[in-house]
Amino acid sequence: MKKTFSILSILILLISSNLTINSCGSREDTVSCFPNNPVNVTLNLNLPAYNNLNYDGGWIYVNEQQAGTRGLIVVRVGDTFKAYDRNAPHICPDANTTLEVKDNISILCPKDNTRWILRTGQPESGAATSLPPKTYPYNYDPSTKTLNIYY
Repeated sequence: MKKTFSILSILILLISSNLTINSCGSREDTVSCFPNNPVNVTLNLNLPAYNNLNYDGGWIYVNEQQAGTRGLIVVRVGDTFKAYDRNAPHICPDANTTLEVKDNISILCPKDNTRWILRTGQPESGAATSLPPKTYPYNYDPSTKTLNIYY
């Protein structure tokens, strides 16, 4: 009886530990070597440099302080926005892993030609079928046309 209780207790402890570890862990959205830099960018869409973001499908590169390590790709999708990090999410950063917009419809990793759909971040082809580009939250005030991207 005592031995059965001990085995049962250990089994319950192992199962609950496994469930706790798996349920509290977050899904990795990038490789472990992905740089973790602050993002805090405010864009005034009334300015000519950001005019493309006033139109559905318009996009820009943002290369300024606190825009991650290599900048951002910001795209307008209807009444919302997507703010992607320009570091490839699926491989460790090097000289050829800065994401680029191609043909106004795709995001491309030049190192291995992995592609994602610009408007959604969904994979098109290549090795990154499970990792979309890292995205950042934003606030948009339509009355002042101010877009704030942060992390």
